[in-house]
Amino acid sequence: MHWITNRPALVSAHPIYDITGALPPDASVMTSPHAFTEEMLRPLLAKAEVLCISMMWHDEFLEMAPNLKMIQSISAGVDHFPMARLKERNIPLCTAGGTNSRTVAEHTLAFLLNISRRLYVARDDQKNHHWNPPRHGSPNRQQELKGKHVGIIGYGKIGSTIGELCRLIGMKVTAVRRSLPEKGDGQDNVETALYSDLDILVPELDFVVLSCPLTPQTEGLVDMAFLERMKPSAWLVNVARGRVVREKDLISALDQGMIGGAALDTFETEPLPRESPLWAMSNVVVTPHNAGDSEKYAPNVAGLLLENIRRFEAGESLINRVV
Repeated sequence: MHWITNRPALVSAHPIYDITGALPPDASVMTSPHAFTEEMLRPLLAKAEVLCISMMWHDEFLEMAPNLKMIQSISAGVDHFPMARLKERNIPLCTAGGTNSRTVAEHTLAFLLNISRRLYVARDDQKNHHWNPPRHGSPNRQQELKGKHVGIIGYGKIGSTIGELCRLIGMKVTAVRRSLPEKGDGQDNVETALYSDLDILVPELDFVVLSCPLTPQTEGLVDMAFLERMKPSAWLVNVARGRVVREKDLISALDQGMIGGAALDTFETEPLPRESPLWAMSNVVVTPHNAGDSEKYAPNVAGLLLENIRRFEAGESLINRVV
């Protein structure tokens, strides 16, 4: 692949993560200052050959970037990119899947520990100056995660890392996948179910963890019928995409006490509207779509970006290529 100069012109754009600033000093790319806003990005597009971007994409950028040869997403989600148009222009698109799998898995484990040890209740009690010790016969005692059954829907890099951490603390893990794994893929010791098995599996679970991509198959997967099959004590944990859950159905189920509660990092509308009932529900834990955030995220993406540029130049298969 030939660049306009001997080094590709890289433009990175994201409101939080400075990918350009995370590059090593000897990186063989020509860089512009990282764009934290669309206003900063637009003047840079004309010369961009490699665009590393998330949370700012507009389809009109394709016309504004005539020299564009590759897009590296800064996030795992790429459903907002115009796949057909990128394919027409022969512009590969790669996701950042796996760069934050450990971070999301640790966030999920934090949710599970918060729920089992009822830290969300303790925090509310602290704000109210309320001393709330254990009581004999109380149905709201702290729990142990060991022996609890977690179903992880979506068992890619993130889901399998969640499963690894859950198994380390003694939980029973069932991976829900689109297809059965091949022998020798390193996951032979994990119980596997298919999406078609959910009707039977869901009533057995203490925790339902969503770590699947947003696809036509998974959009609205968790609806009222799904929630009705869950144990009354079970919790829903969503570190996938907000639209995997029918939010109105979830709110209704929580209002009726159909499930134990929900720990949510993503929502149908983001930021979560101030008027959403989810904010005030005592059995809901909300985080602002930050499960994948850590101080290591930008360097991780920068490393993936440089490797994909090297592979692109060498005509090798790109990591996480979707177009």
